[in-house]
Amino acid sequence: MKNRIIGGGAAIVSGLLIALGPQFLFKVCAPMENGSFMKCHWSAQAEIGIGSLIAALGIALVFFANTRIRLGLTIGIFLSGVLALLIPHTLIGGCAMHSMLCRKVAFPSITVISILLLIGAGLNAGYLVRKKE
Repeated sequence: MKNRIIGGGAAIVSGLLIALGPQFLFKVCAPMENGSFMKCHWSAQAEIGIGSLIAALGIALVFFANTRIRLGLTIGIFLSGVLALLIPHTLIGGCAMHSMLCRKVAFPSITVISILLLIGAGLNAGYLVRKKE
């Protein structure tokens, strides 16, 4: 029970930070004068979906007691964390100038949160594999 709450709670918090962080805490660049958006805006929009998925998997991780189901959910959290890490750095990207707000604040924050999520999911998966045997 303790592992379910700690692992699920960490995933929920990480997912919410990934989803809502670029919107409220560490904002990406504002729209341009003509009303169009830069690439960092679309990265932040993609992170909403990925972070929501991570939070939903974390909620499921709290409620399921079966070790195999929890291992599958943890693998899903890990893979979603990889995707959250790849969105700003490889898949969509951000502004070209390194002095922009997204490059200085938002993307490093998402990177740190995603790496911590990957470490936590990896440790949880290792725990669940050992517990299963």
